[in-house]
Amino acid sequence: MAGHEIPEPADRRPPADRRQPLAESAALPERATELRHPCDPAFRHGVVVGFDGSLSSERALSYAVGMARRTHSALIIVHVANRLPATVWAGCEPPVFVDVPDHRTEVLGLELACADHLSEISWVLVERGGDICHELEEVGREYEADAIVVGGTHGLVGRIFGSVAGRLARRAQRPVVVIP
Repeated sequence: MAGHEIPEPADRRPPADRRQPLAESAALPERATELRHPCDPAFRHGVVVGFDGSLSSERALSYAVGMARRTHSALIIVHVANRLPATVWAGCEPPVFVDVPDHRTEVLGLELACADHLSEISWVLVERGGDICHELEEVGREYEADAIVVGGTHGLVGRIFGSVAGRLARRAQRPVVVIP
């Protein structure tokens, strides 16, 4: 209708949500994910690659760089840090388990910053802790990634317990590229 414009609220929330304070609206699952993990719009619809510094992850990174270059998209490099449980003994009290962060991400970040093949594309290093498959898929969902690239596992442990690439390919909601 001409001449009847409803001004948008200053806090950019729809009128129904204006009644709820922000803390209450954060209890809603869709709002909680928006507030918890904001990502740069320049990296939306990029290529997610799992990277831990191993030979197979370096091959996956090289392929992901080429894929991002060909599709003119950004690269989201994910390092899922190992969390080492450490026991802290405080006198007579029972032991407490504490997560000690893995500082490998800082070293990987410095190595990636010096890499020549990453200078031509936009990239970001994201550190997570937890299950590798879950975290890669979660980052892919947050950034609305077009694909997830991982390196293949060649070894007895992968055959017995299942590889990260195999588990991710079965459960992911987006294409998974496994690089041998």
